Amino acid sequence: MAPRKTFLLRLDPATHEALQRWSDAELRSLNAQIEFLLRRALREAGRLPACAREEPPRPASEEE
Repeated sequence: MAPRKTFLLRLDPATHEALQRWSDAELRSLNAQIEFLLRRALREAGRLPACAREEPPRPASEEE
């Protein structure tokens, strides 16, 4: 796995709170939730590089 990049992200409080509630419900950290959403948006737009197309494992709450 490639080394991870550190990135500062500024969010307005309402967006941060909504993302935190969502990540809590999905049993992910806020960072993992943001990465999950960005990865999904990139994949849907056809902009995710082929080497990054594999999705990380889902938490137990999402398994069917």
